[in-house]
Amino acid sequence: MTEKALRLGTRRSKLAMAQSGQVADAVSQVTGRPVELVEITTYGDVSREHLAQIGGTGVFVAALRDALLRGDVDFAVHSLKDLPTAQHEGLVVAAVPEREDPRDVVVARDARKLTDLPRGARIGTGAPRRMAQLNAYARTHGLEIETVPIRGNVDTRIGYVRSGELDAVVLAAAGLNRVGRIDEVTDFLSVDTVLPAPGQGALAIECAADNASLIAALAELDDPFTRVAVTAERSLLAALEAGCSAPVGALADLLADGQIVKEMRLRGVVGTTDGSTLVQLSTTGPVPETHEAALALGRELATEMLAQGAAGLMGERAH
Repeated sequence: MTEKALRLGTRRSKLAMAQSGQVADAVSQVTGRPVELVEITTYGDVSREHLAQIGGTGVFVAALRDALLRGDVDFAVHSLKDLPTAQHEGLVVAAVPEREDPRDVVVARDARKLTDLPRGARIGTGAPRRMAQLNAYARTHGLEIETVPIRGNVDTRIGYVRSGELDAVVLAAAGLNRVGRIDEVTDFLSVDTVLPAPGQGALAIECAADNASLIAALAELDDPFTRVAVTAERSLLAALEAGCSAPVGALADLLADGQIVKEMRLRGVVGTTDGSTLVQLSTTGPVPETHEAALALGRELATEMLAQGAAGLMGERAH
């Protein structure tokens, strides 16, 4: 008798389907059970409003979580950067698999890099975080750019460049990797230029908190280093009281000596979208051994950033 298929809830976008398909294969391998994808339409997928106006990227998560709580699906896959920082009662993130490339990338006309764009180049992005850092970089490097708010899937965004409406768009490397379009990138942005969103490039596999056997099976897909890194990044975001649409960048990376990981460095940035003011700080210490230690690292850096005026740069505070 074959075991019943596990139902994986996913958004319908090409990117969500691609990353859910990859997780489905991995879950099937560790559980020995077939996994079927259950497509769920979220408000964020059908609304044409700007994300910041409809509650940030959390709108992509709510419908998946509702389906989990109703028992319509057994587990769900989220882009970790879309997950609200508050833990959801009744649900648990059972696994954070190994992270993809966390960097942001440019897709520009004529295969140009950021520094080669023409004067007054129009660069599309939906993220205040990217706008703040791109504008700050342009100010300090004598570039003249205009950031243009856009939204839509990968096809739509790259389409603005192909049609000539925009000179370039900025996207996440991880998403382009997962949909097999990384070869269209014309410039990989160093994290020294643009810090990614907290959790960017990582996925979260979420299920009901009372499903002990599934939690145990999914835990095999967890990457402990990715988990401590994103925990610190998200703790920073939470301590700044910032929603997913706030102009906050954060990245925790592991500093290794040969094969041995010695320390973790956490960097954070918050700025005004015009790039005129940025607060950017980092801290380096031992790799956190516990979830609590990772949370503390993020909180400590956030406290220092707030002391340097970060709160005044957040624009709309998340409620």
